[in-house]
Amino acid sequence: MPKPRKNTGEKNLISANLIELRKKRNYSQRLLAYQLQLRGYDMDKNVITRIETNKRYVTDIELKAFCEVLDVTYDELIDGKRP
Repeated sequence: MPKPRKNTGEKNLISANLIELRKKRNYSQRLLAYQLQLRGYDMDKNVITRIETNKRYVTDIELKAFCEVLDVTYDELIDGKRP
């Protein structure tokens, strides 16, 4: 069964918001990966690169991890909506 994609062919909804939120905190991809690893999430820089370039799907656990490390809500990460 094929995985769902956006109409544009992208494999996830968070790529642009992840880049924006990461840069807002002055995190490189490597630093974000390090922060995730400190919290017990097994993600490296290559995973973040593939997510940000829409070459990889994002799991629910990864969504939770990004929200935790970047201190944002799911809405902020997925839709870019700020409270």
